[in-house]
Amino acid sequence: MPSSTRGLAPGQRAELYIIDVDTDAQTLVHESSTVLFEAPNWTPDGKHLLVNGDGLLYRIPVEGGDLVEVPLGGVPAINNDHVLSPDGETVYVSADDGHIYAIPFRTGQPRRVSNDRGSNFRHYLHGVSPDGSRLAYIGMLVEEGGAVTTNVFTMPATGGKDIQLTDDPFPNDGSEYSPDGRWIYFNSERASATPGHAQLFRMAPDGTGIEQLSRDRRVNWFPHVSPDGERVVYVSFPTGTIGHPADHDVIIRIIERDGAVRDLASLFGGQGTMNVSSWAPDSKRVAFVAYPVRP
Repeated sequence: MPSSTRGLAPGQRAELYIIDVDTDAQTLVHESSTVLFEAPNWTPDGKHLLVNGDGLLYRIPVEGGDLVEVPLGGVPAINNDHVLSPDGETVYVSADDGHIYAIPFRTGQPRRVSNDRGSNFRHYLHGVSPDGSRLAYIGMLVEEGGAVTTNVFTMPATGGKDIQLTDDPFPNDGSEYSPDGRWIYFNSERASATPGHAQLFRMAPDGTGIEQLSRDRRVNWFPHVSPDGERVVYVSFPTGTIGHPADHDVIIRIIERDGAVRDLASLFGGQGTMNVSSWAPDSKRVAFVAYPVRP
């Protein structure tokens, strides 16, 4: 699971790109040799991207420029699981204390929305329902003896009772609502008894009707549905990869309208590249982060 404490290795850079999903043309928006930033979100007006780095949240124009810190009102250091409300007025973040916070941009005053489920339970946010009423998150439970389970939960965006949608020993992650609210997309190892074979799935918001979407030898994480509901972009790791580690050769892939799978970009990245939805509002562009190491 993500942490805010990761830094760049000697000679490594963080590079923020936008790629056109029809032409594959890439635009470098920002690069840094000092701040390891991650997980771009687009603002609903399409004018800015949000990324996290060093436990903070930053905003940057899509045309490029400097990272500008977004005040979080004293929230503990955040990780790369952050999403915007559909109206763009609130950012929801996962913090390193294991909780989810809502921060309205207008006031900058944070409010914890996750419940206290004990010190051995952590919340990792991935999605907001299209009407803004519910959050989809991964609950990580560290059991006695060290066993770890990760399951899909939802909860009211204003705080309230959690609903657990999966209850199994398989690693589950990346839970995100479809734009029409009919599905929650996620990745899981439920299709294989061998660790290191995550594939993409979706289910109804009540946890029923689970469908498998990808079936290949690579390890597929973080399915993100385009705002028009027509395409799914995700990060594909090499065969046998355990979890979603940093500093790997990965491929950003897209499932097209007709179900065909196509490579969009190959890069050195992984953790932080595209953990949360990074689609532009026009469904024509995707943002991602690469972490090349150069002499």
